[in-house]
Amino acid sequence: MASPAPLATDRRSDTERDLPGRTDPLTAQLSEVVGGPVGRRALVGRARFFTPLRVVLLLAVVFLGLGWSTKAACIQQAPNGPGGVLGLDWSGSRQYTALCYSDTVPLYGAERLDEGAFPYKKSWEETTPDGAVQQRYMEYPVLAGLYQYAAMNVAKAWHATPWLPGALQVVLYFNVVAFGLALAWLVTIWSTAVLAGRRIWDAALVAASPLVVVHAFTNFDPLATAFAGAGLLAWARKRPVLAGVLLGLGGATKLYPLMLLGPLLVLCLRAGRMRDWFRLAAAAAAAWLAVNLPLALAFPSGWREFFRLNSSRGADPDSVYNVISSFTGWHGFDGQLARGENPLILNTVSLLLFAAVCVGIGYVALTAARRPRVAQLCFLLVAGFLLTNKVWSPQYSLWLVPLAVLALPHRRLLLAWMTIDALVWVPRMYYYLGVGNKGLPEQWFTATVVVRDLAVLVLCAVVIRQIYRPELDLVRARGVDDPVGGVLDGADDAQPAWLPRRLRPAGRPVAWSTSRIPVG
Repeated sequence: MASPAPLATDRRSDTERDLPGRTDPLTAQLSEVVGGPVGRRALVGRARFFTPLRVVLLLAVVFLGLGWSTKAACIQQAPNGPGGVLGLDWSGSRQYTALCYSDTVPLYGAERLDEGAFPYKKSWEETTPDGAVQQRYMEYPVLAGLYQYAAMNVAKAWHATPWLPGALQVVLYFNVVAFGLALAWLVTIWSTAVLAGRRIWDAALVAASPLVVVHAFTNFDPLATAFAGAGLLAWARKRPVLAGVLLGLGGATKLYPLMLLGPLLVLCLRAGRMRDWFRLAAAAAAAWLAVNLPLALAFPSGWREFFRLNSSRGADPDSVYNVISSFTGWHGFDGQLARGENPLILNTVSLLLFAAVCVGIGYVALTAARRPRVAQLCFLLVAGFLLTNKVWSPQYSLWLVPLAVLALPHRRLLLAWMTIDALVWVPRMYYYLGVGNKGLPEQWFTATVVVRDLAVLVLCAVVIRQIYRPELDLVRARGVDDPVGGVLDGADDAQPAWLPRRLRPAGRPVAWSTSRIPVG
């Protein structure tokens, strides 16, 4: 019989592509709904339209639609203004009881976007909980702030166009923001699917993650995950300058993409590829400066607001420090702060703990018998940052989703963590509702935070175990080294001579070409 298309080659062929219906028990069980796992005689890799990538993106659109629906209750309108003027219907604390809260809705007024104000230039006075008056500016990094400004202008133009469907400006603003965030998340999924290589179906975990339903539109973090994913993809394709530019732009949106330079540093050091890393770092610094410097010079006070706010804020409700306070009554490292005083001890402790995490990850990367994969170290670093930081906003968990899928493609384990993490949203909202308003006590919420943190720690432990026992790593089956590695993929170790013996692989280093892992 003639094939409808040329035989697939490379990772799309039956012998190369991972088929989860055959190799993963959970997927095999779920596939029974649509007829069971792909047959042994099926022709794989010849679809003209429904390729794995397109199927995964279509799945993502469905889950992004579900994510929008979870926020839709918070953009309902009602004639609750003077004279029956339409306004947002948040009566009865709807934003908490309907679990629909999104930062983008209140920020439209809080950041003075409703006035058409340019971020970082516009300032306003705000009364702090202790009664002081604080001059405030846009509190987000530059690209996140400019994205809000651009979305505001689109929403205002929409509102002023009579032949378009009408709504409150804030409702239009939310939908414009959500559309851009959805596109950014699709970029995240696309980059993850390409980076997954022969395990492209692992990207379905990113597309169908419960965290997408809950947090895709909670804040602006999909913008950062898109830059981070595209940056890693550029690195994987051996384009360090482009990778640096993308990670630098990601760092101008949320700082975490710049953290990915750390794992690449130690891996390049071990492989003797420091020239590529310097090109990467220089491009990242140049891109970050190109975006930040103009606004820093034009509006220095507004530009510094993000850094000032993060320095002055205390432990957030779902940080490990607040969890301890919640159950013990501990008043924190700094005790009761005076007006305008920063939590210096808390800042120092969280910084030192993260530094210890970085040192530990560096030690693992340099001493493991076989060089770890890029995604493994990136996941460990970002997870360590979230666990030790004084702030873990709920949508930050989206940072981990693509990295976890690339680092540890064990579907049951990942779905268990994602479900736990997503469900933390429920007690969080009812804790914010307040006990006096039939909400939950704080400990109900912080107890679920403990469970989430333990789940992330389990993932970290499994990743570390697979670093030291690479034969357990599903990604490295069939002789694959590191799909995200770029210049590191397949490279032998070439540590510099000055590196101490204790920071070298224990025993004889295992080269990727001599440690091919059979498919189980």
